[in-house]
Amino acid sequence: MVERYNPNAIEKKWQKIWDKEKTFKTVMDKSKDKFYGLVEFPYPSGAGLHVGHPRSYTALDVISRKRRMQDQVVLYPMGFDAFGLPAENYAIKNKIHPKIVTEENIANFTRQLKSIGFSFDWDRMIDTTDPDYYKWTQWIFVQMFKKGLAYKKEFPINWCPSCKVGLANEEVVGGKCERCGSEVEHKIRNQWMLKITEYADRLIDDLDTVNYLDHIKQQQINWIGRSHGAEIDFQIKDKENKLKVYTTRPDTIYGATYMVIAPEHEIINELADSIENLEEVKAYKDAANKKSEFERTEMNKDKTGIELKGLKAINPVSKEEMPIWVSDYVMITYGTGAIMAVPAHDTRDYEFAKKFNLAIREVVKGGDVSKEAYTDTENGEIINSKLINGLKVDEAKEKIIQILEKEGLASKKTNYKLRDWVFSRQRYWGEPIPMVYCEDHGWTPVDEKDLPVKLPEVENYEPSGDGSSPLADIEEFVKTTCPICGKPAERETDTMPQWGGSSWYYLRYMDPKNDEALVGKEEEAFFGPVDWYNGGNEHTTLHLLYSRFWHKFLYDIGVVSTKEPYMKRTSHGMILGENNEKMSKSRGNVVNPDDIVANYGADTLRTYEMFISEFDKSVAWSDEGVNGIRKYLDRVWRLLDILVDGGHYSEDLEVLINQTIKKVSDDIENMKFNTAISQLMILQNAFVKKNQVTRKELETYLILLNPFAPHITEEMWEKIGNTEQLANQNIWPSYDENKLVADEIDLPVQVNGKMRGKLKVSVNEDKDKIIDLAKQDENVNSFIEGKEIVKLIYVPGKILNIVVK
Repeated sequence: MVERYNPNAIEKKWQKIWDKEKTFKTVMDKSKDKFYGLVEFPYPSGAGLHVGHPRSYTALDVISRKRRMQDQVVLYPMGFDAFGLPAENYAIKNKIHPKIVTEENIANFTRQLKSIGFSFDWDRMIDTTDPDYYKWTQWIFVQMFKKGLAYKKEFPINWCPSCKVGLANEEVVGGKCERCGSEVEHKIRNQWMLKITEYADRLIDDLDTVNYLDHIKQQQINWIGRSHGAEIDFQIKDKENKLKVYTTRPDTIYGATYMVIAPEHEIINELADSIENLEEVKAYKDAANKKSEFERTEMNKDKTGIELKGLKAINPVSKEEMPIWVSDYVMITYGTGAIMAVPAHDTRDYEFAKKFNLAIREVVKGGDVSKEAYTDTENGEIINSKLINGLKVDEAKEKIIQILEKEGLASKKTNYKLRDWVFSRQRYWGEPIPMVYCEDHGWTPVDEKDLPVKLPEVENYEPSGDGSSPLADIEEFVKTTCPICGKPAERETDTMPQWGGSSWYYLRYMDPKNDEALVGKEEEAFFGPVDWYNGGNEHTTLHLLYSRFWHKFLYDIGVVSTKEPYMKRTSHGMILGENNEKMSKSRGNVVNPDDIVANYGADTLRTYEMFISEFDKSVAWSDEGVNGIRKYLDRVWRLLDILVDGGHYSEDLEVLINQTIKKVSDDIENMKFNTAISQLMILQNAFVKKNQVTRKELETYLILLNPFAPHITEEMWEKIGNTEQLANQNIWPSYDENKLVADEIDLPVQVNGKMRGKLKVSVNEDKDKIIDLAKQDENVNSFIEGKEIVKLIYVPGKILNIVVK
């Protein structure tokens, strides 16, 4: 009898072998197909891995291990996204330099990842805080500046008064800082911006060329928010000035009964002398600046506003005078910062009009606008609109634009919700923005030969009270010379957001030691693009969008050879605590993978996380479920006790084995890991029931299980006499199409719904022959003899039920 299964000893043994022999080192071989599998590199927090991390990593590890055994060159790398606020906040709180914190956390994460047995090529490990890495992040920024895609602008930003840092829109959740939960304010700051808007159309259109889940594509499309409409000028009465609005519904212009502008609109300053209630307007503007964008645009909030007394706009088609209102639900950063309000057909405008007793005019037939806005207007008929009455919406849009264009009052326009990317952060722990300001030459990039601009090691890295970066207080960093004229100049002291280093990391994995380029041409041409990228649902919008934008820019300047970075993108469901709540320290429901590895083994953790549920569904952790998988692996180990010689599949198991090969192969590629493991359990039970497994059968079984449980399968593979590791052999089994269905089956026979016997029959046996055989069966016959058969129910290949009186 084989010794007891000891996962801890087995797993340490094989992890040492993999490390020593560099089993998973990726070597270019142009004679083979390549597979580049990518998982989102983690932020190395002090808490270490939780059991949610391995779910994504194991999934791609399973696929990568299978592809290696199919003789593909597999690139499956790992690194750390280590700049950013969390490390800095922890460092400030605990009086430890963020560099030290980050190094300790990376060491702990690396230990944990190796203990779970992932087949990463650790020689390619990257760390975004390494100057050899962020040199190239800075280089990309410099190229963007040279191409006019990076610029500085006074811009209203989300400001966290607690973290004392500007936040991008995606870092504000529900009007609060996603990191610390403080209410976010608005401030005007001089910020570095990236012109992602120039790529808006390509970022939508090129989604047709990639294999992303539909909901991921839709998230990208919705965030960019492309719409087609018109810009229309509304003359201000008795003034030279005009209010330009963007609308997707120019056909409803006769229903525009008032105008609304953002509190920041320049017309307030331009016509201040004509505004009779200017002080009131200024007070409203000050109040709006204290609100977050979320608060301002929330649909259910109470509508506020103030009329610009002394000013009226003229409707360009009806020539009616219209009041102009200021309201904080209109954003200066979207469209033109001004809207024509059509309250009859817009819910927000309707609520505003009702509150302030403004006119409501129906211009699309249908509904009852005395009760509510009628918004189902995409295919309606236009009414109360002199020049376009009776037309359908699409016709009316075209005609009204033509009329207004002839008069020079409108033009067709495509608009986007997407805004340019606020790229400045007033923090220490980030990549220095490699720009210098000279009085004579303005903003100038650091000479490329002088990159990287290294982050100075300082004692004080706390944010300043005025919102400037801690780097602003380091004179030896700030004071420099102009790269153009050599005169005294000052460095930029803002740093990049965490998004910078994570927007191109997949490229550095291809060629991580290159000192001359961010990635070599040969390596990029072979490994690119990423074949399969898996990560959390929370990163399928912004991270993906930013990364695709950077990649497209790098394509434009000839650094990469593909238009898209990732050919396939999938996402996984979250692992919740046993109480069905999100895991968090505060809830006390976090499961540490170290504990699971110590108590059950890494193979149990890996197999359980793949078996726990459908991969894209969130699911609660279950200690009972973990124990069940450990017992299954114990049973797999004991197959060694029933091993017999034989380089063949047993005749009675041939169909099941071929079915298992097909199902496991297909299910892995379709991320149906749970059903693949279920099938392996069925086959294992069949071996136990038979009380023997041939060498050929066990080898096939170990190969199929290996991607899920690599340690136990390598150990068993060695124990049955193999000298080469499973990991890198071209041995993934194929199945025989002709042996996926049995020639004969055991057909259950019921009498009055109760099982009374089984018949061994051909799968294609004639119904009448089956009924005859059933009647001849001694046990079945004892229940039907002398009784009237009132019904025969036969489901081919499944069951025969005989109903008697």
